Amino acid sequence: MLTGIFIMAGLAGLIGTALLLVTRSTQETTETPVQKINALLPQTQCAQCNYPGCLLYAKAIADGTADIDQCAPGGDATVTALANLLGRSTRKVNPVYGKPQPLSVAVINEAACIGCVLCIDICPVDAIVGASRYTHTVIQKECTGCELCIPLCPVDCIEIVPLHREHIP
Repeated sequence: MLTGIFIMAGLAGLIGTALLLVTRSTQETTETPVQKINALLPQTQCAQCNYPGCLLYAKAIADGTADIDQCAPGGDATVTALANLLGRSTRKVNPVYGKPQPLSVAVINEAACIGCVLCIDICPVDAIVGASRYTHTVIQKECTGCELCIPLCPVDCIEIVPLHREHIP
């Protein structure tokens, strides 16, 4: 009887090990070119590249409908990284898409905010919180500094400031 238990336990162990190996080999997937490109982009979702988000820009680069020099927030370093990844020649960010600037965040002058919610509606990363007719604020840890909220503010109470560690709670 004890021998039967040992045989069954051994078989269970072998089957378990085989299943583990098969599961691991099927879970290991290689990153697609789009995923590799997207990983190099700054994820500001600012649309300065003429695409509504970094993933769509990455797809356009991968399928050849966009060039690698359209990401102003990523700057020349991102263009160089994309060129290296894709085996292309490096260049500078095309100024048509904006000027590379340091990472920044939006700051709302809460005393001047009228609670219009226009900034909340446009924020591509949901970094602005508040309610209609109440003061809004920016979750600076989430803000990408894309500046999309600036032109919509009717009272000009939003400012973009360089990102410093002390700005992040």
